Amino acid sequence: MINFNEPYCTGNEPKYIQDAINRGKLSGNGYYTKKCQHFLEEKLGVKKCLLTTSCTDALEMCAILLDIQPGDEVIMPSYTFVSTANAFVLRGAKIVFCDSRPDHPGMDESLIEGLLTEKTKAIVPVHYAGVACDMDKIMSIAKQHDLFVVEDAAQAIDSHYKGKPLGSIGHLAAFSFHETKNISSGEGGALIINDDRFLERSEIIWEKGTNRSAFWRGEVDKYGWVDIGSSFLPSEITAAFLWAQLESLEKIQEQRKSIWNAYNAVFLKIKNDLLQLPAIPEYAENNGHMYYIVLQNNDRRSELISYLKKKEIHTVFHYQSLHRSPVIAERSFDCSLADYYTNCLLRLPLYADMNVKKAKQIAELVLEHNN
Repeated sequence: MINFNEPYCTGNEPKYIQDAINRGKLSGNGYYTKKCQHFLEEKLGVKKCLLTTSCTDALEMCAILLDIQPGDEVIMPSYTFVSTANAFVLRGAKIVFCDSRPDHPGMDESLIEGLLTEKTKAIVPVHYAGVACDMDKIMSIAKQHDLFVVEDAAQAIDSHYKGKPLGSIGHLAAFSFHETKNISSGEGGALIINDDRFLERSEIIWEKGTNRSAFWRGEVDKYGWVDIGSSFLPSEITAAFLWAQLESLEKIQEQRKSIWNAYNAVFLKIKNDLLQLPAIPEYAENNGHMYYIVLQNNDRRSELISYLKKKEIHTVFHYQSLHRSPVIAERSFDCSLADYYTNCLLRLPLYADMNVKKAKQIAELVLEHNN
């Protein structure tokens, strides 16, 4: 069986975990947490990075930092993971769903202005498959209407928009280090702060609503409860595992991109209307996170999944359109393209240890079934 995903290990994970144990501090914000945060701040060129236990937690911190209140409206794509919406719904926000692009599952930036109301507070672009949204357009709209932008960069580590690292453009951003992502710590995430207004408070929210970080730096003589917050810090064990991955980022990315390119080279040989291939806009970059194809309809996708399963190849579809969810079923949104991707998009196996030969074999089988 060729699995859809297999977590990648560099070999240094056990060594760094043992070192974390030997250092005698296993709770968060220790040696390895700081190493990871500093690496990401330097790599992304951002003001501040805080490791979190998940991307979901990072997004929840964003909602708190933006002071989302009941009735505030937040614009985001319908075709995304539920955490993108949940983080803001938990603070009382009303989600306004934007449809996907015809050429890509990401949000259609041309529709955003038509969704704005006097209650709109934030826009949350999701860089689907690590491919950038048009951030110039989004940031221009946000500036014009005094809105915040939160980049959901869960899939977008080491990907860029016009040369700028994704996660470094919006006021805030969130990354995922789930086992299905390019860089993994099993579970894990990071909050990125690009706006000075959120620097001090982000650390307080991160530390359960206390000013403990300031205390450890000697800036206050004692720490206490000064704001709302929660336990968003990962342990040093998680951070040690993550460090082994981050220091091998270049190697991991090279391997993943070679597999993505192998898929694409085969599919581009036969251009027809039966398959829609991934589109990378001129302003965006491919980080090798995911190779997907879009079939003509749900039946053809189901047939292909079954066919590949018989060949011992595990493929999976992806998100269910959030605008169809029972949670918000009483509201009406025109997101027909999100429904299209829900019904027709199929993700093919892609992981760092998967070789180019396997990718070519899978692509050839897909074409054989669809021709």
